[in-house]
Amino acid sequence: MSKLIFVNLPVADLPAAKAFYEAIGATNNPMFTDDTAACMVLSDVIHVMLLTHDKFAQFTPKRIADAHATSEVLICISADSREAVDEIADKALAAGGREPREKQDYGFMYGRSFEDPDGHIWEPMWMDLAAATQAMSQPQPEPAQA
Repeated sequence: MSKLIFVNLPVADLPAAKAFYEAIGATNNPMFTDDTAACMVLSDVIHVMLLTHDKFAQFTPKRIADAHATSEVLICISADSREAVDEIADKALAAGGREPREKQDYGFMYGRSFEDPDGHIWEPMWMDLAAATQAMSQPQPEPAQA
């Protein structure tokens, strides 16, 4: 059986967060959704649990980070192609997300970043594994001596 991942994110406005994730292609699992939480399914193995701040606080004694002001986590998800990276990032921007940095294009690897309405950073990324393996097996230049 494949391992499942449940990413738990605190959100200020549950209906707005749910609408954002639906706009980028997630579907809601009503079995795990109520007025305090929404289970958004990104794939067969990736689920995003959107939790109101009060609900999230029940699971941790730590202060909830303001993801607009601090980096708490970078969530990288694989994509099947460069076009798929652009598709999800463009959907996120159209749904009110923000692109916190420029796209990263290394030829064999391509990625973009977007923030959800609460500032959580997602990084869809595509990689040509064969080209990446070949690039990594090439001798790397020695760093310059100071």
